[in-house]
Amino acid sequence: MRLLATRQGAAVRFKQAAQPAADTPWREAAWIAVDLELTGLDPRSDEIIAIGSVPVESGRLILGQAMYTLARPDRPPKHAAVLVHKLRSADLAQAPPLSEAIELLLEHLTGRVPVFHTSVVERSFLGRELRRRRVRLTPDADTEALGRRWLRQRDGIAPAGLSLARLAQLLRLPAESPHHALGDALTTAKVFIALASHLDVEQPQTVASLQRSDEPPQGARRFGPV
Repeated sequence: MRLLATRQGAAVRFKQAAQPAADTPWREAAWIAVDLELTGLDPRSDEIIAIGSVPVESGRLILGQAMYTLARPDRPPKHAAVLVHKLRSADLAQAPPLSEAIELLLEHLTGRVPVFHTSVVERSFLGRELRRRRVRLTPDADTEALGRRWLRQRDGIAPAGLSLARLAQLLRLPAESPHHALGDALTTAKVFIALASHLDVEQPQTVASLQRSDEPPQGARRFGPV
């Protein structure tokens, strides 16, 4: 009963929390970069095995509130996923179940605007879990889409796909450990701050302008080098 109450409480707090207004200047809003590590890219059959998040406030990283958790899958991870994430069945055996990991993430998402890299992937997996709790993920900022917008402004052209590692390199930012949920969340947060700052020079950016992009998502991540 206590666990059920905790789950319901996290969902209720998430739904009831006020989101930043659309016209809020981006530095005055609370954001949170989120990354998921997965056993594959099909939300119908694959699972979340790790979650990392890093808050951003006043255009700065809030590292003291960063979050990382493993999540125990129902099935052993695929060999390809083990090679990429270095997370074996033995590493995940004592991890909390995904339900607990999602509750923890909901607590961190509450009142903040989510930031993802290639958000179509994260949203497809998180959307499934949140629908079970009768909550809906709020609109996000996608650093891949924002990166292409920035490159079109800078160069007049942007690649069809833009990996997180490549985008960090173009922005001359050090990338954290790839294929680790907290490392990729931290890289995403740094990339987001840099992109929002660059775009802000051309035109003042708001919550809505960073959530909305003229650049449609170009596809999902693949297991392998980025």
